[in-house]
Amino acid sequence: MFHEWLNILVDAAILLFEFVGVLVIIASGIRGIIDYIRHEPLTRLNLAKGMAMGLEFKLGSEVLRTVIVREMSEIMIVASIIALRAALTFLIHWEIKNEQAEHREGL
Repeated sequence: MFHEWLNILVDAAILLFEFVGVLVIIASGIRGIIDYIRHEPLTRLNLAKGMAMGLEFKLGSEVLRTVIVREMSEIMIVASIIALRAALTFLIHWEIKNEQAEHREGL
């Protein structure tokens, strides 16, 4: 009974994190388009921050997914997805740091 309850809870949390991650990415994309049209100087920085936040939620859902995997092949797939999303998050944070440095130099 506890195992079933845990699976339901983890599945719900995974869906919630995935949904929030997608919403954050969509919202930051829309904001990025609006900022681009307005020629805002921090468009790339704001878009990168939004994408990073969305990826953090998506990464959290993948970590939760490791709780319910049963087979080694599933573990390898989830581990690959986690590694890919972690690499993307690292690259986006690197881009944010460079963009902030450029913005500070421009002031």
